[in-house]
Amino acid sequence: MRIILMGPPGVGKGSEAELLIKSFQIPHISTGDIFRELYKDRTTVGKIAKEYISRGELVPDDITNEIVRHRLSQPDVKKGFLFDGYPRNIEQAKALDEILAKKGCKLDAVINIDAPEEQIVERISGRRVCSTCGAVYHIHSKKPQVEGICDLDGGQLIQRNDDMPETVQRRLRIYKDQTAPVIGYYQEKGAIVYIDGTSTIAHTHAQVMKALGELN
Repeated sequence: MRIILMGPPGVGKGSEAELLIKSFQIPHISTGDIFRELYKDRTTVGKIAKEYISRGELVPDDITNEIVRHRLSQPDVKKGFLFDGYPRNIEQAKALDEILAKKGCKLDAVINIDAPEEQIVERISGRRVCSTCGAVYHIHSKKPQVEGICDLDGGQLIQRNDDMPETVQRRLRIYKDQTAPVIGYYQEKGAIVYIDGTSTIAHTHAQVMKALGELN
């Protein structure tokens, strides 16, 4: 199964990705994760990507596409993959089409999960993360036993800069301007599935699995 998972930040793509990779036993390919790993290894491309990410901007297409091309040459993607966060614009979508065509394969589905902007801002800005172990909480839906303290290791819970309301709104503007047009690109190709992301993780996953079952 070759899947692209789309949707604005905070809509639940990460949770759905975890469920899909377990269901289909395929690798989860997140360009953001790849960039962070490259940065840890102090590679040149990783440092360049980090500069853009730290400013809340998107990494240039040529760098992103080359990393994706390299990732899709690895053996673990032979039976499929799930992309989360790529392609972010039409040029990247076209580049992916070319990469897959050269490999003699194509996408099975593009899943677009969506929710109202005000709900997304509330979801993300309410996140709190343990400063030591990275465990994630939420001020409304997943509170710690002691306010401000991680249940697992007693670490202090913090709000990341990426989760500040103003940063979230900026990320949503970037998404609308640069990524949302990709939905139209795949819609014209008849490959997109629309999913309501306003409810629970379980409900979203049930919708996705139903839609994928209808495609096959």
